[in-house]
Amino acid sequence: MALLNFKKRETVENGPVNPTVEAFLKDYSIEVMPRTAEKVEDFRALLPEGTRVYIAHIEGTPIEDMVATAKRLAAEGYPVMPHFPARIIKDAKTLENWIAMYQGEAGVEQALLLAGGVAEPHGDFHCSMQLMETGLFDKAGFKRLHVAGHPEGNKDIDPKGGDANVMDALRWKQKFNETTDAQMALATQFCFEAKPIIAWANGLKDAGIDLPIHIGIAGPAKLQTLIKFAIACGVGPSLKVLQKRAMDVSKLLLPYEPNDVVTELAAHKAANPDFNITNVHFFPLGGIKTNATWAINNGGASTRPVNPT
Repeated sequence: MALLNFKKRETVENGPVNPTVEAFLKDYSIEVMPRTAEKVEDFRALLPEGTRVYIAHIEGTPIEDMVATAKRLAAEGYPVMPHFPARIIKDAKTLENWIAMYQGEAGVEQALLLAGGVAEPHGDFHCSMQLMETGLFDKAGFKRLHVAGHPEGNKDIDPKGGDANVMDALRWKQKFNETTDAQMALATQFCFEAKPIIAWANGLKDAGIDLPIHIGIAGPAKLQTLIKFAIACGVGPSLKVLQKRAMDVSKLLLPYEPNDVVTELAAHKAANPDFNITNVHFFPLGGIKTNATWAINNGGASTRPVNPT
């Protein structure tokens, strides 16, 4: 199968590629699940070489399916970052076994550690900090550990919607960053409005939390699909961006695209080079191909040779 040649696109539908957006999308990442990955014949026809691919671990997904997806993506040339959801991991022995499986079969060297959104823990762990405290990721030589960030709050950590517990957790992770050999970053929930994201990121920096931020962005999708996922995932005030759009009959049936939020964040980054949002992480809620095509059309691709076979 001949693979696509990811040369930079000179134009998008409405004009030239925005150079600030192109720069902002450099080294973006994207998320898949085993069942969605199965629908993709060859990721090399969709994603630039070297794109980091997160593998979401939903409760009930066998670890064997997760590892098989990681193995397949690694074989196609992508660095994979599987989720390790604390609340569905029974104990340290299980965690050690998962790490060994990922490394032995797929050469995994990076992970996203998170609580997992399950109401009742299945075993000993209830938060990502406990996973880090085991020391197993450092023992296994993981080169990169990402932890979850929530620009609009996290009711799992603070059910009352405050941010005191959230900030305490972030300070703990900042301190852990000083002791681990792995590179750390925050990978966030998706949002739809730039100004609150900018204010949140600046607030972290002012509080002494300087972990790089990989900002979550929802890829193009039907409006109804996005609203459903946003409510289920606990997206906060920026949900009003979608609700306002839903009230406009002329836009109701059109697919949502993240142009506005990405363009505004990119412009802020260009004007403030030390801004702590360093990367974009896509949630392909409207499909991997749709998301990848949007990214390519907006400059988020690098040149790679065509495979003649």
